[in-house]
Amino acid sequence: MILFFRTQSKSVIATEVNHALSDAEINELCWLYGDATYLQNEQTLQGYYVGPRREMITPWSTNAVEITQNMSLDGILRIEEYFPVSSKEADYDPMLQRMYDGLDQTIFTVNHEPEPIKRVEVLEKFNEEEGLALSPEEMEYLHKIEKQNGRPLTDSEIFGFAQINSEHCRHKIFGGEFVIDGKVMESSLFSLIKKTTKENPGKILSAYKDNVAFAQGPEVEQFAPANQSTSDFFRVKPIESVISLKAETHNFPTTVEPFNGAATGTGGEIRDRMGGGVGSWPIAGTAVYMTAYPRLTEDDGTTPALRDWEDILPVRQWLYQTPEQILIKASNGASDFGNKFGQPLITGSLLTFEHQENGEKYAYDKVIMLAGGVGYGTKRDCLKGEPQAGNKVVVVGGDNYRIGLGGGSVSSVDTGRYSNGIELNAIQRANPEMQKRAYNLVRALVEEDNNPVVSIHDHGSAGHLNCLSELVEECGGKIDMTQLPIGDKTLSAKEIIANESQERMGLLIDEKHLDHVKKIAERERAPMYVVGETTGDAHFAFVQGDGVKPFDLDVAQMFGHSPKTIMKDETVERKYENVSYSINKVEEYLQRVLQLEAVACKDWLTNKVDRSVTGKVARQQCQGEIQLPLSDCGVVALDYRGHKGIATALGHAPQAGLASPEAGSVLSVAESLTNIVWAPLADGMDSLSLSANWMWPCRSQKGEDARLYSAVKALSDFCCAIGVNVPTGKDSLSLTQQYPNGDKIISTGTVIVTSGGEVSDVRQVVSPVLVNDKNTRLYHIDFSFDEQRLGGSAFAQSLGKIGSDVPTVKEPQYFCDCFDAVQEMIRRGWILAGHDISAGGLITTLLEMTFANAEGGLHINLHDIKGDDVIKKLFAENPGVVIQVADEHKEEVKEFLTENCIGFARIGTPSPDKRTLSIADGDWKVAFDIDAMRETWYKTSYLLDRKQSMNGMAKKRAQNYKKQPIEMKFNADFTGTLQQYGLDADRWKTSTPNTHHQTPKAAIIREKGTNGEREMAYALYLAGFEVKDVMMTDLITGRETLEEVNMIVFCGGFSNSDVLGSAKGWAGAFLYNPKAKQALDRFYAREDTLSLGICNGCQLMVELNLINPEHKHRAHLCHNTSKKFESSFLNLTIPQNNSVMFSSLSGNKLGIWVAHGEGRFYLPEAEDKYNVIAKYNYAEYPGNPNGSDYNVAGICSADGRHLAMMPHLERAIFPWQQAYYPRERSQDEVTPWIEAFVNARKWVESKL
Repeated sequence: MILFFRTQSKSVIATEVNHALSDAEINELCWLYGDATYLQNEQTLQGYYVGPRREMITPWSTNAVEITQNMSLDGILRIEEYFPVSSKEADYDPMLQRMYDGLDQTIFTVNHEPEPIKRVEVLEKFNEEEGLALSPEEMEYLHKIEKQNGRPLTDSEIFGFAQINSEHCRHKIFGGEFVIDGKVMESSLFSLIKKTTKENPGKILSAYKDNVAFAQGPEVEQFAPANQSTSDFFRVKPIESVISLKAETHNFPTTVEPFNGAATGTGGEIRDRMGGGVGSWPIAGTAVYMTAYPRLTEDDGTTPALRDWEDILPVRQWLYQTPEQILIKASNGASDFGNKFGQPLITGSLLTFEHQENGEKYAYDKVIMLAGGVGYGTKRDCLKGEPQAGNKVVVVGGDNYRIGLGGGSVSSVDTGRYSNGIELNAIQRANPEMQKRAYNLVRALVEEDNNPVVSIHDHGSAGHLNCLSELVEECGGKIDMTQLPIGDKTLSAKEIIANESQERMGLLIDEKHLDHVKKIAERERAPMYVVGETTGDAHFAFVQGDGVKPFDLDVAQMFGHSPKTIMKDETVERKYENVSYSINKVEEYLQRVLQLEAVACKDWLTNKVDRSVTGKVARQQCQGEIQLPLSDCGVVALDYRGHKGIATALGHAPQAGLASPEAGSVLSVAESLTNIVWAPLADGMDSLSLSANWMWPCRSQKGEDARLYSAVKALSDFCCAIGVNVPTGKDSLSLTQQYPNGDKIISTGTVIVTSGGEVSDVRQVVSPVLVNDKNTRLYHIDFSFDEQRLGGSAFAQSLGKIGSDVPTVKEPQYFCDCFDAVQEMIRRGWILAGHDISAGGLITTLLEMTFANAEGGLHINLHDIKGDDVIKKLFAENPGVVIQVADEHKEEVKEFLTENCIGFARIGTPSPDKRTLSIADGDWKVAFDIDAMRETWYKTSYLLDRKQSMNGMAKKRAQNYKKQPIEMKFNADFTGTLQQYGLDADRWKTSTPNTHHQTPKAAIIREKGTNGEREMAYALYLAGFEVKDVMMTDLITGRETLEEVNMIVFCGGFSNSDVLGSAKGWAGAFLYNPKAKQALDRFYAREDTLSLGICNGCQLMVELNLINPEHKHRAHLCHNTSKKFESSFLNLTIPQNNSVMFSSLSGNKLGIWVAHGEGRFYLPEAEDKYNVIAKYNYAEYPGNPNGSDYNVAGICSADGRHLAMMPHLERAIFPWQQAYYPRERSQDEVTPWIEAFVNARKWVESKL
């Protein structure tokens, strides 16, 4: 039976139940649905509604049903939300939704019976019908298996074989033989990549044999609960770390359904790092988006923006989504997954491109979406164990649905080759909160003194089949299909075995550890299933309850010995017309370049993605007092106490690669390295490893495969020459889109290079923001040792050209010398600011260095830069850097560079009193208004932001961002030292943990989906508390009563993915579970307690009415005015207040992180009725990021003991965590925010 509820926003929530509900249960649902009305007498609702497709249970439903279960409501099967529309012509997303003409009792009915197991008699026909992309050689191989086994193969076996042996999974082209111009190449592409690690192994411990590469890391502190099967106190212990690096593309899924395609791409890459060795910790992510031109319009929505480079190709009848829609939805999907999982996205890139010349059309119609990241683990766990017969096969994560079927095969061919139905079925759905639960289990096991995991693998392409077969590949295994979690009872055996429902991990566990692992899984609410065991017979089978085996093959047969792929091609010389230009049009050229998506401001991307979660982010995109995305280097700390970390950066040059694939590869590596050079690497370039991800239109036209070979060889040669290894990467070699009219658009062959390496001190990372001091000098250092060339540049692109004259790195050793020189100058503290030269050339670099300052400009003279072409000097993208050096070090710098034979040119000085960029070269002079150029640079971001920020907030942001610089004001007696507060972060080294009743004890409380608990726990620990980890299941079961703690903190994140409203489900778990409610009530009844709620915890405290229970009209937290997630580093002012934590900070102006979607305080009482403890410094958006009444960021109970605030002070207790901090206070150990935690500890001590 389906019950209908109408929400206050007029949507309808349909709730499927398996029995009649009591009045009390109905009332609980009405409360849960936001005081909705139960439509008691209505079995059918008239009118048009848009809602989810009936056959796809949404992640929203999964979370909503689980919320009801956590509220002790039984028998609820599915919950979905439907939105009324005025007519059946209303817009909706047909990929995910459908139009309903009325809602009735059949809206969840799927008239589909599970298909029986098929014995496939005609393999060739089955191959085409299912879109398997099997080659004739592979089909011949399968016929041989049929003869060996004496029977036809089943649909499950053939379908599974196609997935796990697809180009997507097995990389047959990279392992194949290339014959170019009739000559057999000596090395495969994979051999060329492996050569880099063979010649320069560096610190690599694991390469090419796992889903992630590991390199030796430093000794760091592990901060984790002592026992994670129950509530327990955090402890610190040293571990020997390894650093992980990974990047992966999700191009086909993002082209077809961009939100879920990019979201599951992000999730899959995170799982790769989770599943490295026998488990490891993902810590920070990266993202790259490449599409065709978005063809943006002005504010009226119809007038094209003046961007004539977008007219080079006619508009296509896009197969699924327009490029503009893909950019918005894909970045929303990647951001949403990271935000909810709790992984900060700290660097990225964006490129739009189309070109037509010589009868060839190039464009990213089949888009590129790359998700990458860095992480770490223990050296103990960086290699997988040896499976033994009898190991238990365990699956952790979500249910099976008819989702992601055949993704491996369909991703391996041109998009548009198969029907929309096949391609849509291959798309997964994202449930990041489920993945976070699976991760919490893996994290707990890895943090134990003895990790019980034998092996671990993520579920990706081919689902259970690929994951579980790889787990048991060395010894064989048997899977009991009755133990697999089925979310859709209509699934066939084939669909159960091979669906790609995401957020699942497969593990091998010795049977003796199962009970312990189950306890942790139950505590974390991580669904865990024991589905089989290893057998030792080198055979792999899935067995139904009736004993029938829909899949029954030898492991060797599965992974196949199909013939080696042979790629035959000819070299095709392509010439592209060089760009022509006039020195008199410099300003026009600059205006054009600054609006290209690759060059323009990326604020529309960074303002919606969490860049602070974990509390370990030391460098993310946004910099300076105006907080603009300028940094191309991301850095995270490996722990909270030390200063060791990991840096990562990206590079690509596909436009240059069109003219010269060799130069494109070299420039991609060079850009990644000139981006990462600003982090002090532990061993300079020797610290680095690279991931190379290849996206290429193989077999699309003559010459493309030869170009790929040339590109890979050039990258291999260059990396070997500079001594950097490439231990990981991926290829996606079907970058072509077919249209129904026969048109074929080829995406430009592209390599994206991700660099990563150990950082010696995260506090010394150089910022790209100019220090506004006239007693400094700017120097240009060219890394390329090449003439300035405009081929492949943003300048050429903006004029509709490519050009054949592209730069490269002529002398690899000289490049290394330049890199090492910059690193040494950073270590010596000589560089005040620095920025690489890449997209947009030197002039863009100089402008960007000034954009994040409210005042000041630059005087530039190009005379000392070699060459006589001003346009080339300004716009060429030869690899290089600009550094700023104080006058007191200028002689040392010049002497050092000269001694090391590094060429350099002094090019200018800051002009603090002027807001202009003046440039001279001999008699030629020009001056640009920096603020006007910044507006031009910002415009593209605004035009895209309009599509995602509601209620006119994009325009508000564009108007106000430069008017709201960050201001800092500290207490006069603040010294920035730990000693000032009597703190000892290393107390664990000299004393045993003290948890007797006289010790101040705090507990962090979390729910499934919480992701900000570790940084909060450490802030409390640093302040002197012993800190307990409490999961809601501890309270619900009564394992934890909160009796021994004096302070509780409800942590930030996305409990239950914010389904049904932020913290609504979390509140329900307290209100409708007697033991949890009793523990909470008793805690708040005591006089010796404090509480704090941050972000999602703030939302919980307000929902539970814990701050102002005396008020007649309750406060609420509502959606941000922009209707989207807001991420920023901004200002708070602390007013006079009586808060235990904040009273001593009254009058301070401090920088802090916000990261929330529902942070707008609705305060119905007069302002003086609230104990306001923090206000946003600016009343206008984005300084007030959510539209809160009275600009309130936090409120406190009347007695000052219980505090709720949206911003994250726990992510801003160290200067290196802050995105902007006063330069004159660079030696501070802590920020004033630590005082709030110290005040809390002192208050508790006074009560003991």
